Amino acid sequence: MTKIAFIFPGQGSQVVGMGQEFVKNTAESNAFYESADKALGFKLSKLMLEGPAEDLTLTYHAQPALLTTGVMVAEKLRAEGIVPDYAAGHSLGEYGALVIAGVLSFEDAVAIVHKRGLYMNEAVPAGQGAMAAILGMEIDALRNVTDQVTAAGDEVQVANINCPGQIVISGTKDGVEKASVAAKEAGAKRAIPLVVSGPFHSELMRPTSEQLRVALEGITLSMPKIPVIGNVMANVLQDVAAIEQELIEQVYSTVQWEASVREMIAQGVDVFIECGPGKVLSGLVKKIDRSVSTYCVYDEASLEAVVKASKGWTINA
Repeated sequence: MTKIAFIFPGQGSQVVGMGQEFVKNTAESNAFYESADKALGFKLSKLMLEGPAEDLTLTYHAQPALLTTGVMVAEKLRAEGIVPDYAAGHSLGEYGALVIAGVLSFEDAVAIVHKRGLYMNEAVPAGQGAMAAILGMEIDALRNVTDQVTAAGDEVQVANINCPGQIVISGTKDGVEKASVAAKEAGAKRAIPLVVSGPFHSELMRPTSEQLRVALEGITLSMPKIPVIGNVMANVLQDVAAIEQELIEQVYSTVQWEASVREMIAQGVDVFIECGPGKVLSGLVKKIDRSVSTYCVYDEASLEAVVKASKGWTINA
């Protein structure tokens, strides 16, 4: 039997016009955008559909925007009889997975990720933090580099383990720059600075976790109806307490994306469907294991392609 995972992208995948075809063509899809506007008290939908891009890219706009589009796409897939056996998301995307699993209501999730974005934006003043993708280096060797740079006084750590040969580091501006130079000297093929607004998934984000802890106290979490693989430990989040702790720790912990994908494959997942704009996660999954099938759904044509492909699957309806 085919096992399906819905996967949800994180920041960086946002684009002006995201979900436009769906919103234009169906009232059900438009309702998600209207609900997001109501939950936030401002016209997020206008930013999503019309821009400008620089405003949509702000972390406290990008996070609820990506969540809204991802959940809307996932619900369109379920309406077509394509039901996930597992769900996971990269960083912010984990909230979309939790909504689909029935842990969080859509409205609560939109509100909390907006706050998450605000907290993350406030944690480190602009220009003081940075992130970089390190290509072609083993994790142990890179951790040795980041540990040495941190011990010397400039904090930097591994932020995302995305796939073989692609690891992201995060920390102070000087720490990331020094670690990038040291990584190349130690054999990394490339070190690519990322255009981000903060040092996400580093210890510098720890103050954000305490703010999130307080914010989560006012939200009802339910037991997941399908297994959700968490970013921090790359395992199934078994209960509400584990999920709450995951969301608190996640903002300053390493995103174990490669391990998360491998765990789902070990559980029999052979089809991964990326819900939302972009193809980043699908590309990472293929670099982890080329034997699985990957799809991206972001417009009517891509939805139709998945629905057509699903006719050959044996799936749960």
